[in-house]
Amino acid sequence: MTRNVGLIDQYARIIIGLALIAYPVKDGSLGAGLLVAGTLGFVLIATAFSYCPLYTLLGINSRPKSSSV
Repeated sequence: MTRNVGLIDQYARIIIGLALIAYPVKDGSLGAGLLVAGTLGFVLIATAFSYCPLYTLLGINSRPKSSSV
């Protein structure tokens, strides 16, 4: 598995993931929609650090190409 998540994408995933996890905790009730939001938050954080399987399926790579001079 090659890394396919770039730095800006990584920061965005962490911030959005933490927000999605914090929302159900703040609300106090765990309805179906909040459970999905929390789960999505965990998935975003888990995929933020190097590899996103969905990016592979869609052919997306947000890491900058290294230039060899």
